[in-house]
Amino acid sequence: MARNTQVPAEHDAPPITKILAGYVASHPSRGWSDAVDHEAHRTFLNWLGCAVGAARHEAADAALAAIAELQPAPQATVAGRSERVDMASAALVNGITSHTFDFDDTHLKTIIHPAGPVASALLALAEHKGLDGREVVDALVLGIDVACRLGNLVYPEHYDRGWHITGTTGMLGAAAGCARLLKLDAQRTQMALGIAASQPIGLREQFGTMTKPFHPGGAARAGLMSALLAAQGFTASPRALEAPRGWAQVVSTKTAWNEATDELGERFEISFNSYKPFACGIVIHPSIDACVQLRERGVRAEQVERIELRVHSLVLELTGKKEPADGLEGKFSVYHGCAAGLIFGRAGEPEYEDAIVNRPDMVALRRKVVATVDDSIDEASADVTAVLTDGRQVHVFVEHAIGSLQRPMTDAMLEGKFTQLAQPVIGAERTRGLIEACWGLGRAPDLRALTALARP
Repeated sequence: MARNTQVPAEHDAPPITKILAGYVASHPSRGWSDAVDHEAHRTFLNWLGCAVGAARHEAADAALAAIAELQPAPQATVAGRSERVDMASAALVNGITSHTFDFDDTHLKTIIHPAGPVASALLALAEHKGLDGREVVDALVLGIDVACRLGNLVYPEHYDRGWHITGTTGMLGAAAGCARLLKLDAQRTQMALGIAASQPIGLREQFGTMTKPFHPGGAARAGLMSALLAAQGFTASPRALEAPRGWAQVVSTKTAWNEATDELGERFEISFNSYKPFACGIVIHPSIDACVQLRERGVRAEQVERIELRVHSLVLELTGKKEPADGLEGKFSVYHGCAAGLIFGRAGEPEYEDAIVNRPDMVALRRKVVATVDDSIDEASADVTAVLTDGRQVHVFVEHAIGSLQRPMTDAMLEGKFTQLAQPVIGAERTRGLIEACWGLGRAPDLRALTALARP
């Protein structure tokens, strides 16, 4: 049988690789509002807390053991660990740990977790090069802008095909951010994006395994290496993003080209970042929030005959595990999330420990959760009714969960989350110092003072 060698149609694709490269290379330092700059600091704080908090997880142990086989040079810090490794490996491990608890930031329009790939690459490079915090904040805003704009371009069709969009856009954001830190000109930044475009990382099949958090780590490493290669004159297609057989048209049937360039330099996607109060997939949050509210209204597990849960189909598609066997699977179980919300009034990382997931009262309550698909309900909402043994019904409808753009976590809440994650790993004094260093990132003369605090 003859192969079809026909080249796909151009679809009037603009030169977005060139446009984005020029933007990253030339946009002025702090060329945005104070609100955008503050959001960058919130994003960095949330990302680093998640990375430090998971530093002792077995995924981090395994990754570092594999890296040790390579005999890496001690160039950069692994957050929450005493080890220092080469900067590419530091980007990898910090990207892994930042996503291990599924507690990291979320760009809600695309469900990208943008800081994992971008911040992990930037911190490693900035530490090794001795760069200042202002340069890191600038690169973070621009790198996240590139990743999320390209996510807007292909979402949701790209995600529906089975790609994990955090990894498949993250390497582009990391490449853009690292190119900015390296002060590459527009042409070499274009090459960095082109090299990264050949390295999309992440399949949704891996959800529920250690390989899911590998995706942002692998993307961070790929983006960093792409920028380092471009800095040395390594070449790529100058149309690697938009060409008929380039990144966008290969990984998605949707190519909304305008999403990459509309209001470029005026609207910053980091403004639409959100932060999780619950350590699981974002689509579970409205259901957990509703069950926390049931608890606040006096409902107790022993009173419950059943919990009637109505949610969008995507919730059960992504998090429909009825009988999770361990904490990792629990993060993909809306049933466990509802039980945690009602029994504990929260769903932080401790509520996803293996022992809690398998605790008899948790198992019994989650089996009383009856979930029904109702696509008239937005995926950011949940309708929950507790039917009690005495016949009473208590109803809660959550339109937007706590942590959403409509009900954002405050700075104080983010500090509390950071403290819960980091203090058991690095102690109270370093945790407080690290929080202050994150808020002062844009004024820091050298990132190495911050990374020193991130080590136990």
